[in-house]
Amino acid sequence: MTRRRVALIAFALVAVTAVTGVRAADPVNFVRAIDDLPLMPGLVEIADAGMVFDAPAGRIVEAFATGPVGRDAVLRFYAETLPQLGWQAAGAATFQREGETLDLEFADANGSVLTVRFALSPSGETKQ
Repeated sequence: MTRRRVALIAFALVAVTAVTGVRAADPVNFVRAIDDLPLMPGLVEIADAGMVFDAPAGRIVEAFATGPVGRDAVLRFYAETLPQLGWQAAGAATFQREGETLDLEFADANGSVLTVRFALSPSGETKQ
């Protein structure tokens, strides 16, 4: 990881604390397969539900997290946090950085628990 990326992650952690009210002593989790993607407080990553594939055009990653949070809160969290890590908004639930696209997709199974799909792919790849 470059110094710039480490500095951006540190800055984002401070911003996450300000935005979410998470105290500095609280651990900030990251999506395992996307090491610089913070996991919103209230979400828990679903172990072994995703996949990682290194393609010639770049990495393709799919990860899932779930929790008692609302879709709007998730979108707000990532809209405020990801730009501090170098991501540019390319839609309400799409972000781009350094030749990669991150899409957030949502499933609300029972009305109280939301599942978020994080899909990372090389920019220009079509969603499946």
